[in-house]
Amino acid sequence: MKKHLTAAGIFAALFVLVLVLVKCVDVSPIGPEGTAVGLSGINAAAQKAIGVHMGAYTVSEYLGYLALAVAAAFACVGLVQLLRRKSLWKVDREILALGVLYIVLGCLYVLFEKLVVNYRPVLLPGETVPAASFPSSHSMLAYVIFGSAAQLVSRYLKQKTARSVLYGLCILLGFATVLLRLLSGVHWLTDIVAGMLLGFALDELYAAAISLHNTSGTDQ
Repeated sequence: MKKHLTAAGIFAALFVLVLVLVKCVDVSPIGPEGTAVGLSGINAAAQKAIGVHMGAYTVSEYLGYLALAVAAAFACVGLVQLLRRKSLWKVDREILALGVLYIVLGCLYVLFEKLVVNYRPVLLPGETVPAASFPSSHSMLAYVIFGSAAQLVSRYLKQKTARSVLYGLCILLGFATVLLRLLSGVHWLTDIVAGMLLGFALDELYAAAISLHNTSGTDQ
């Protein structure tokens, strides 16, 4: 558990560092409608090199829907366990911890929609004003949902081949979502990095939580 908490602390500290740098260093009005962006030199160079690719954006959107479907599936597992066992505390601790993780993820999403750090580098079709972009909620969501799913696959599946295949698929889907989001050009580079760091931190906290439960169970 200790190594997971340490990793979570490191990723969280790096996220805070990126946040401070974006708010305080090289801030210039390079965004749509003159919106200010921190680390503008790095972000502008990356944006120019990547460009905007709506095809990558569309695929990343569908992968985001897939992540939400995975989250809904685990929520259904928890609900079925609750109905069958007739007690919240008899639901598997891994599933309960996952529910807390999803709640934290939702709260962070709402928080950064309200406390805008950066706006998108482009106006998407149908938008009339710039939308919040920091951290990339898609990157954060992908790493949290697919990353936690990979951990549960490792714990619940007994068949080695199926476990390995599904674990690898979860990791691949998380990576692909973030990569496509970056290549789409709808976020600044620092938005993607921040989303990844926050996602890593949350996944490590989840790993620490289920490790603590398993250790406690062994001690008993």
